[in-house]
Amino acid sequence: MTVFSVKHITQYLYKRPVAFGEHRVMFRPRDSFDQRLLDAKIKVEPEPSQIRWIHDVFGNCIALIDIASPARELRFETHIRLEHTPQVSLDLEIDHEALIYPFSYDADEEADLACTMVRHYADPDEEVARWARQFVPSGKTVQTGHLLMTLCYAIRESFVYARRSERGTQTPTQTLQRRQGTCRDFALLMMEAARSLGLAARFVTGYIYVPDRDGSTTLGGGSTHAWCQVYLPGAGWVEFDPTNGIVGNRDLIRVGVARDPRQAIPLSGSYDGEAEDFDDMMVQVNVTTEAPVEQGL
Repeated sequence: MTVFSVKHITQYLYKRPVAFGEHRVMFRPRDSFDQRLLDAKIKVEPEPSQIRWIHDVFGNCIALIDIASPARELRFETHIRLEHTPQVSLDLEIDHEALIYPFSYDADEEADLACTMVRHYADPDEEVARWARQFVPSGKTVQTGHLLMTLCYAIRESFVYARRSERGTQTPTQTLQRRQGTCRDFALLMMEAARSLGLAARFVTGYIYVPDRDGSTTLGGGSTHAWCQVYLPGAGWVEFDPTNGIVGNRDLIRVGVARDPRQAIPLSGSYDGEAEDFDDMMVQVNVTTEAPVEQGL
C-alpha cells in the first residue's frame, strides 16, 4: 500500500477585473477497494461565496463554486491524500465465458452497459474499426485479456505523445491519422476501438504518479492524466492506460469516470468579459508519496 499526496494548482490571469460564473471542479477521488481517501481540501482566490457538493450522473464528486467579487486573477488549489493499493493486471479473474473473444455480456449487465458499448464518434470509412480488428486473428481464437493488452501497448508503441494547448479532445480518426495526441486522445481512441469490438468502455480522469520525473518515460505527469476502463465479466472495470502501456491501476489515481471525455473535465467555468480580456493560464500538479503510518494495537 502507498500513500499518495496530490497538489493541483490552476491559475487564470486577466487583463482587467472580470466577473465569474459558476465553476465546476472534479478533484476528489471516490473511495474504493483499491484507493481510500484520507483528506481533501480546496482553496479558491478570490474567496468563494459558496461551495456546494454534488454527485453527478456517474457518481463522481463535484464541487460547484460561486465567486461573488470580480478580479484579475482566479486561483484554485486542491490537495488530496489517499491510500493506494495496486492491482496486478495479470491476475484478472475474468469469467470463464469471457476468457475468449468474442463473448456476450449477461443480459442484465448489458442493459446497464449499453451506453458505454455504443460508439460515440463517426467513423465513416471504418478506420478505427479496421485498426482494432487487426488485433483479432482471422480464423483463430484470442484471449480477451491478451487482445486488450495488445490494443493498449499498440497505442503506446505506435503513437507519439504530444502536449497540446488547445482545449478539447481529438476524434479517434484524427488521432489515427496524425499518429500523435495527448493522454485524453489516446484514451478515447482505445475506448472507441474497444467499442467497435463490442466491448463496454469508459473514460477515466485523474492523476499519475511519476517515480522519477526527471528523465522518466512515464508521460502525463505534471498535469491531470486520462486513461480508460473496459468492463470484463468477473473482473469488472479494468484500467488501461494506452499513453504509458499500463494495464491495471499501478501509479494511477482515479478521480472520475464518464461515458465521454467531455463529461470529465477537471475544471470548467466561465467569466463575464471579452475574449481578449483573458491573459494567461498556469497549471501545476505534484504527485508525491508518503510513508504510510503504522497503526498500533
